[in-house]
Amino acid sequence: MKLPWKKQKLLDIHQALNSDPVDIETLQRAALSEGGLLTDDIRRKVWPKLLSINVYNLPAKPSKDVREDHKDYRQVVLDVKRSMRRFPKGMRVDEREVLQEQLIDIILDVLRRNPQLHYYQGYHDIVVTFLLVVGERMTIAIMEKLSNHHLRDFMDPTMDSTKHILNYLMPILERMDRELHDFMIRSEVGTIFALSWLITWYGYVLSDFRHVLRLYDFFLASHPLMAIYFAAVIVLYRQKEVKSSECDMASVHHLLSQMPQDLPYEELIGRAQSLFISCPPSLLTQSAALQSHNIIAISTFTDFQTSTLRQRPDSVLRQQLHKRHENQLTLPMSPQPASTNQLVKMAVWGLSATLGAAALAVAQTAMDWAPEFLSQLF
Repeated sequence: MKLPWKKQKLLDIHQALNSDPVDIETLQRAALSEGGLLTDDIRRKVWPKLLSINVYNLPAKPSKDVREDHKDYRQVVLDVKRSMRRFPKGMRVDEREVLQEQLIDIILDVLRRNPQLHYYQGYHDIVVTFLLVVGERMTIAIMEKLSNHHLRDFMDPTMDSTKHILNYLMPILERMDRELHDFMIRSEVGTIFALSWLITWYGYVLSDFRHVLRLYDFFLASHPLMAIYFAAVIVLYRQKEVKSSECDMASVHHLLSQMPQDLPYEELIGRAQSLFISCPPSLLTQSAALQSHNIIAISTFTDFQTSTLRQRPDSVLRQQLHKRHENQLTLPMSPQPASTNQLVKMAVWGLSATLGAAALAVAQTAMDWAPEFLSQLF
């Protein structure tokens, strides 16, 4: 008997996660296809694999001195304090404040660990999305990976690379709808209306968190430039509105900067994938505006993709972790004073508690969640 499509997708994801090596192509197809990854529980297991992150080797929580003398501290705090609408309605104030403090620490920790990266306003909108789903330590790992790959060009000292990526928009529109393209050129609207879409992965402009998560599934499984292709399909979808507006910068910018909240997201995701195939970046770079500029996210993408193909399933990673712990426990230890032994016991207890909390909050292994997972199938 053929399973309903959601149950079949759940089964496919389960099998892909337990394959050795992990079946990344199946996980990518699941993230791209209708409904994306379906639940936050599944996202906590699949998102790390899409980014080649070992859930048993996560960064430590930020230290207390992460905020000391950091050049971006004041700006990060201002942005985070203004981000209240990004948290679920009805969340208790004290809970939100704890998450906001974590958000500040995560951003500063990633920047401190990667001095080549420069903070930009809007970065926090991406970080908070992951924090609300996967927790603090996993968010650090995800943001460190994304910041050095998909988001890398937004984190240059200047906005030159960001502007260059925005410049892909008009050549796409020119190939798909010449009349729309020419209208926008005459209006002199430019592409700045899409800046917040691009650099926040639409987290800033969408009010429904479910839609944001669906797009994050999509972008994590796609080429780094997919966010600009998605911008193009939004403009193309609204072409009648654009063409019927006054042909001046103020009118067109105002129209396009007001993001409709009832967009047909699944349809647009499908269109963006088709558009990427028919108008790949290599074809668009023939445009004069896109020549002679190196996009780091593009130049490193092949190596990034290759790195995701050699991952072991979580069940194997867990066994490897247990073996390392067992080996450490069997090493001969020299006698220590009683006071030192007590300190060691306390440290081990604290480490165990931390690891246990992280495992519960962030990612159980594929074996751990198999019974719950299978209960969703039948």
